[in-house]
Amino acid sequence: MHIIDRRVVIASLLASSAIVTPTVAQTAPAATTTADTAAPQAGEYEGDIVVTAQKRDQNIQNVPISIQAIGTKRLDDLNISNFNQYTQLLPSVSFQTTQPGSTVVYMRGVASGGDGNHSGPLPSVGTYLDEQPVTTIGGTLDVHIYDIARIESLAGPQGTLYGASSEAGTIRIITNKPDTSDFYGRVDGEVNSVKSGGIGSKIEGMLNMPLSQSAALRVVGFYQRDAGYIDNVAGCRSYLPEPTPTSCTSANGGVVVDNAAFVKKNYNDTETYGGRAALKVDLDSNWTVTPTVLYQEQRNHGTYGYDPKVGDLQVQHFFPEFRRDRFIQGALTIEGKVGNWDVTYAGAYLDRKTYTSSDYTDYAEAYDSAYSSVGGLAGYFYYQDNAGRTIDPRQKIIGTDHFKKTSQELRVASPVEDRFRIVAGAFYQRQTNAIFQDYQIANLGTAVSVNGSPGTLWLTKQNRVDKDYAMFGEASFDILQNLTATAGGRAYIYDNSLIGFYGFGRNPAVDPADGRPYTATPFNAAGSSQTGVAGCYLANGQTLQQAYLGGGD
Repeated sequence: MHIIDRRVVIASLLASSAIVTPTVAQTAPAATTTADTAAPQAGEYEGDIVVTAQKRDQNIQNVPISIQAIGTKRLDDLNISNFNQYTQLLPSVSFQTTQPGSTVVYMRGVASGGDGNHSGPLPSVGTYLDEQPVTTIGGTLDVHIYDIARIESLAGPQGTLYGASSEAGTIRIITNKPDTSDFYGRVDGEVNSVKSGGIGSKIEGMLNMPLSQSAALRVVGFYQRDAGYIDNVAGCRSYLPEPTPTSCTSANGGVVVDNAAFVKKNYNDTETYGGRAALKVDLDSNWTVTPTVLYQEQRNHGTYGYDPKVGDLQVQHFFPEFRRDRFIQGALTIEGKVGNWDVTYAGAYLDRKTYTSSDYTDYAEAYDSAYSSVGGLAGYFYYQDNAGRTIDPRQKIIGTDHFKKTSQELRVASPVEDRFRIVAGAFYQRQTNAIFQDYQIANLGTAVSVNGSPGTLWLTKQNRVDKDYAMFGEASFDILQNLTATAGGRAYIYDNSLIGFYGFGRNPAVDPADGRPYTATPFNAAGSSQTGVAGCYLANGQTLQQAYLGGGD
C-alpha cells in the first residue's frame, strides 16, 4: 500500500475538505484545489437519480435491473480520475491489470475465456462512452474521469438492449453535456507525493460556452502525472553451465551481463493528457445534434510488478520499458421525435494505437532452461550469431496494436408514460486490429531468426477483423399499477477473421517452399439470437422486486 500526500498548489476560490482517494496501489488523504465560475452542481443526486440504462430516461428506483450509478459529486469528492479508482466502488466488477491502460474487466466473475490477448475471444463486459461502445480486445479504454455526469454499472445477466461484448454486463461513462443557459468554467489542480516514491501532479479544467440560444460548446482538458514507486536496482546475470560467479565479470567463456545503464529509482511513472469537446445544436424544439471528439494519450514507464526475490518494490530489469496508448474518437448523436416517439442515432469512429517495449530477460532464461532439456532452440542457455559465437541472450519485446472501430445504432422508443412501451433498434459494429509482436535478441544468427526478420526469435504479425450486426427490441406492459411484465429479443450475426503469422524461425509447423512466413487463415461467421423475459413488482410503493429469465444460442 502506497500513501499519497497531496498539497494544494493552485490559488483557489473554493477549497475542498480532506478526502480519501481510492487507487489500486495508492490510498491517501488528499486536498485538492478548485476554481469555479458559477458552475452548476450537476449530479449532486439530492433528488431523483435519473439514468439511461434502458436507453430512456428513468428514475433509478424504477429500473428493474441490477444497476449502480456514481454521480458527479461523488466522483469529485473521491478525486476519481481513472478506471482502477471508480471500479473499486462497483462491487460486481473485478479486473486484472498489468499497468495503467492495460486492463481486462469482468462482472460477477463471468469471463469469455479471454485475458486481453489480441488473438483471443472478445471481452465479456462492454464499456460505453455516452452512446458509443469503446471496448477493444486489448483491454478497457481507460478514459480520464473529469466533468463526468455519472458512471453506470449494469451487472449481468444482461438484457437484450446492449451488444458489443456486453454479455456479462456494461459500464457506461456519461459525460456532462453542453449547456446553453450560462457561461461557466472550472479548474482543479493538485500536487502529491507517494510514500517510498516520487512526486505527482494533476491539473484539469472545463469550460462551457453558449454560442447562441440554441447552441453551446463544452471543452475539457487534463494533464496528470502519477509518481513511480518501484525501483530498478543494480544486478547481473550469468549464463553459464556451471554455478553463477559472484561478480559481474565474464568467467569460463560464458556470458555475463549487468543492468547498470538502466538502474533507476521510482521506475514506474505514468503521464496522461488529453481533452474532449462537445458541440450541442438544437435544430428546433424536437431535434438535437451533438458531435463530440475525444483525444487521450497515456505514457507508462518501467514496470508495475516487482520481484520479491530482489526486494520489496524492486526489480532487476535489463532493457528500457515503456508503453504508449493513444486514442481518438469522433462521435455523433442525433436525438429527436417523430410524432411522440423518441428517435436516437449514435455513431462513432475510434482509432487506438499502443506501442510497448518490455524486458523479456526473465522469461528468456526460463524458456532456455526448459528448451535445453529437449535439445531445443537455446542449446543449453546459449544463442549464437552468424559466426557461431555465443551472444548475449537477453530478450526484449517490441509490440504494437492498432485498433480501429466503427459503430452505428439507430433506435426508437415509445413514450415512457404509456402503459405499453417499446424500445427497438438496429446495431452495426466493425473493429480491426493490426497485431505486431517482435521478440528480439541482438546479433541473433539468421539460422535461428524468423525468415526475413534478422534478430527476431519469435514473431506475431496478424490482422484481425470482427463484425457484428444486430436487431433488438424490448416491450413492457403494466399489468397493474405496480406490476410490469417485460419481454425482449436480440438477433445478431458475427463475422470474425484472423489472418497472419506467428512462430519461430527454425522448424516451423509448415515449411513454405519460398521461404516466406507461413500464413494461417482461421475464419468464423455465425448467427445467433438472445431472448429474455422479466417481471417487476413495486411493493408498498417503495420496494422494487424483480425476476429475469434469459437464454440464447
